[in-house]
Amino acid sequence: AVWLMMEKAFCKSFTNHTPVTEFLLMGIPYTKGLENMLFVLFLAFYFLTLLGNLLILLAILTSSNLHTPMYFFLGNLSVFDIFFPSVSSPKMMLSLVGQSRTISYPGCACQLFFYHFLGCTECFLYTVMAYDRFAAICHPLQYTVIMNRRVCTIMTLGTWVGSCLHAAVLTFLIFHLPFCGPNEVDNFFCDIPVVLPLACADTSLAQTVSFTNVGIVALICFLLILTSYIRIVVSVLKISSSEGRRRAFSTCSAHLTSILLFYGPVVLIYLRPASSPWLDSVVQVLNNIVTPSLNPLIYTLRNKDVKLALRKALIQGVHTCGV
Repeated sequence: AVWLMMEKAFCKSFTNHTPVTEFLLMGIPYTKGLENMLFVLFLAFYFLTLLGNLLILLAILTSSNLHTPMYFFLGNLSVFDIFFPSVSSPKMMLSLVGQSRTISYPGCACQLFFYHFLGCTECFLYTVMAYDRFAAICHPLQYTVIMNRRVCTIMTLGTWVGSCLHAAVLTFLIFHLPFCGPNEVDNFFCDIPVVLPLACADTSLAQTVSFTNVGIVALICFLLILTSYIRIVVSVLKISSSEGRRRAFSTCSAHLTSILLFYGPVVLIYLRPASSPWLDSVVQVLNNIVTPSLNPLIYTLRNKDVKLALRKALIQGVHTCGV
């Protein structure tokens, strides 16, 4: 009887409200009058991201010298960097040129799902890449056995499947809640911190679980990466020649730079107590648009093998087109 009374009261409380069928993306705060400039800037970053990561994939696929676990995971990261900015950038750029800023309810749910699916994939990929560097530097003689094709395949599948489950749980928690207005999202895309406050029900469970879920995944991955690099540093310091130490550290520098660019926005957005719409939007722009365009530069400028393979692939392509 108590449950029946609670259900009737719940239903009655929402009979006078119309369920939300679409959301209004408010965009980046305090940018009024800068839309055209931002459109050109973001479009340039987006094309740079697509071009850079496609070139890395081309180099890895066409060069047999790069068919190793390290570059296999780098190829996966390039695939991620192609899809990740595509979750929010096209819709944001359309709104900047005066197109509709509305997004449908299912579209908002899809944005949130793919954002966390790909974000978690990146987190797992960096962890796997750190383990790969640990195996290569600390156990060079057993490296091919430790990181064989079967292990690399299982790690990659585990990364994508685990990320899918993570994102599915978060999306279900958020969008099983009722939304009956307002529908204004204080950002340029749908994410947990800006969508959850719009629900017209108790969000404490969803807020706690999403905060814990994101925090635990990020913390566990960070600790595993930290453990790998502590072991790497200890092993490298045992190398007698300075040239050997320099070469060992150089293979890790690009990975470490990417990790710093990834974990900075995660901490600022999800793991701080107070929320600031303007700061969140700026950090999200850096995370969604700028960082994916920097990864190809980080990995190619400091990697002679990738530059050589890319040069050969481009020369071969020019000769093929000429013929």
